[in-house]
This record gives sequence, C-alpha cells and structure tokens, in this order.
Amino acid sequence: MYLCTLVGNILIIVITMLDAALQSPMYFFLKNLSFLEISYTTSTTPKMLVNFLTKRKDISLLGCATQMYAFSLLGITECCLLAAMDYDCYVAICYPLHYTTMMSWNICLLLSAVSWFIGVLVALGQTTFIFSLLYCGPNHINHWFCDLLPLLRLACVDTYKNEITTYVIAVLFIMVPFLLIVVSYVQILHTIFKMPSAKGKRKTFSTCSSHLVVVTLFYGSGIVTYLRLKTFYSSSSHKLLSLSYTLMSPMMNPLIYSLRNKDVK
Repeated sequence: MYLCTLVGNILIIVITMLDAALQSPMYFFLKNLSFLEISYTTSTTPKMLVNFLTKRKDISLLGCATQMYAFSLLGITECCLLAAMDYDCYVAICYPLHYTTMMSWNICLLLSAVSWFIGVLVALGQTTFIFSLLYCGPNHINHWFCDLLPLLRLACVDTYKNEITTYVIAVLFIMVPFLLIVVSYVQILHTIFKMPSAKGKRKTFSTCSSHLVVVTLFYGSGIVTYLRLKTFYSSSSHKLLSLSYTLMSPMMNPLIYSLRNKDVK
C-alpha cells in the first residue's frame, strides 16, 4: 500500500507539472495535496514497516517527538488545504464569471502558504505541550506510531488540559472545516440543480465529486478518532482508524482523482 501511495501521488505531481492543460488552480491544489499525502504517510509508515519486520520496535524520545510533530503538521495542513480546494470548487461552480479574479495565482499561493503556516504553528505548540509532560510509568506505546492520544495515556500527571487542547484543535481544524465544506456543497448542489442541461449537471458535479469523496474519507476518520468522548476510547479501534487516514486515504486519493477526472486520465 505504501508503494502504491508513493507511485500514485508522484504520478499525479508529474502529470500536473508537465501537462500544459492542467495548469489551473484545481490542479495546483491537487499537486500540493499529493505532496502532502506522500509526506504524511512517509512520516509514519516506514517506521511501522520496520517494526513489523524486525524484533526491535523501539524509538527514541527525540524520534517520537519528531514523528508526532511531522504527523501533526502534515495532518493539520491537509485539513486546511482540503478546505482551500473546496473553496476553489465552490467559486468555480457558483461564481464562474468571477473565477479568474477570485482564484488568481496569488490567492492560490496565499491559501497554500497559510495552510502550511497553520500546520507548522499548531503542530509545534501541540508537540511542545505533549512532551513537556512527565512520563514516569511504562514506556510502551500501544499504537503503530507516536500519536497524541496514546502518548497522553502514558503520562503520570493530570492530562486534562492537554485533552481539552486536543479537542479544541480537532474542532477548529477538523470539525469546522468539514462543516464549512458541507455548507458549501449544499450551495454547490443548489447551483447544479438550477442548470438547464442534464449534461452540464453531470459534468459540473463530476468536477467536485472526487473532492467530496476524499473529504469524507479524511475528515470522517479524523472526527471519529479525535472527537470521541474519553469513555468511548479504545486502543484497538484507534489503531484501526489510524490505518484509514495514514494508509488508506493517501493511497485512495490518486485513484479517486484519476478515475473521476477525465483530464488526469
């Protein structure tokens, strides 16, 4: 699956860079998303594969902090970037006459840069907050990699503030963007249904349907993982869900976008 993720997303990047017909904001964001997916899955999967194939399953404190920082940075950045991609789709369908001005290259670059800046800033604060806790008990992480919730369970001090911070971040960067995307798609569908041509309806909806599938996969697993009540937390279910957004989603994205998009085909 890891190799499929790498090959698929690298192909998306190469195709969107070399094909002159794909030099538009939508493919600019798709190229960014593919780079994010490669980085996102690489931050955890190689170490997981080493742990599966060898008896030695340890990781240093610095390595664990680095892994969690990279994973958090890339995850939060992807949440913001998917919202930016939705804005692009919304403008293209609901305001087609103003698309070139509302989605200029400067605005595209700004949206991408802001997504990365938010990811860097939030991940740095979150990682610092987590690793400033006192860990004096067992050092066995019941997870595939250094994730937030499994690490909090190892702390031997009160983690209430950290848990609240994690929930707030999850609401701000997972739930809020997801709800905004849902609201925008209500307006998008309303605009599509008003189109007189059935062919135009199908063509317009197919433009953004792939993005909707990706959004559902990514945000859905993130919401279930990080916004569950503590009483419903289970290590086994957390492990299973983590495979969804670290392996399945990055692998599926190139397939979804290529199968649903005639230009990429």
